[in-house]
Amino acid sequence: MNSKVFDRPVYILERKELVREVTCLDDAIDLLEEWPQHDRDLVHDATLKICYMAWDGHKPLKVARDAIRSFAKRKGILVKAPSVQPWMIKPGSGGGRIMA
Repeated sequence: MNSKVFDRPVYILERKELVREVTCLDDAIDLLEEWPQHDRDLVHDATLKICYMAWDGHKPLKVARDAIRSFAKRKGILVKAPSVQPWMIKPGSGGGRIMA
């Protein structure tokens, strides 16, 4: 098991009706590195620094998860865990085909 996996994922609204699941430190760092340059600020920089410190073992993983969660909340993109995941929905019988 990867020691850099969060105990619970953080869900972030990436685009309208598209939720990104941040499950580990890799995901958090990717999100922050992909963040638009024009929208980076002190909070972004501090969150990224905390994530890198957790990656290097200088901060607990929980601190990094809390930081990415706080970052998302401050940016207004933190969402609650979706109650129904797409993979949980059972397709209808027959897949929509009409039997002849």
